[in-house]
Amino acid sequence: MINDILTGIPWGIFLSFMIGPVFFILIETSITKGFRAALTFDLGVVLGDIFFIGVAYLGSYRLIASLKDKPALFIFGGILMVAYGIISFIKLKKQAKIQYESIDDEIIKKNYGSLFIKGFFLNIINIGVLGFWLAIIISVGPKLEMQTFRMMTFFTSVIVTYLLIDCLKMVLAKQLKSKLTPTNIFKIKKGISIVLIVFGLALIAQGWFPKEKEMVKNAWEKIEDR
Repeated sequence: MINDILTGIPWGIFLSFMIGPVFFILIETSITKGFRAALTFDLGVVLGDIFFIGVAYLGSYRLIASLKDKPALFIFGGILMVAYGIISFIKLKKQAKIQYESIDDEIIKKNYGSLFIKGFFLNIINIGVLGFWLAIIISVGPKLEMQTFRMMTFFTSVIVTYLLIDCLKMVLAKQLKSKLTPTNIFKIKKGISIVLIVFGLALIAQGWFPKEKEMVKNAWEKIEDR
């Protein structure tokens, strides 16, 4: 269980640094309406993530369970991750600088219930989020043997880590806003895209060279046993 929690923490940290419309609305809501309003909005976003996790998990369970020991699964998951990274990188070239003024004022003027709903729908209209969670399930699921309890532990760790870091963003919203220049935003997004591509290529390599993967795994087990 501890290992599953520790596995989820890096993913939660990574997810919290993915910059998009949700990120900017979260910061702006925290500045203009306060911590509680921003947290309400963020909980709506988290519910959207949970919805997509459920869809991705239930939709891929049988496929992953039947292929969990086969190299093709890692190749498929790696291709998904690389594709997501490449698409994100290409979008960077097309995006003009992001300005806080472009944020819909209606989103940050509503009451708590409306903020929660806005957060939920703003997340689920982005189908790329579903692809992201599906890629994570394909890459992590076989390692957790697709056991429901272990998967729930992993995703709980991811969501809690992500939410805690978001709370830190809300507290430091004013300082973050001054640091998020177009140049810095571009660098962060570019770095995230590259990490996704590298991680995807690593998954493909695991599927392409299964024998080498087992050799490395056995070597690590011997080191841990010493």
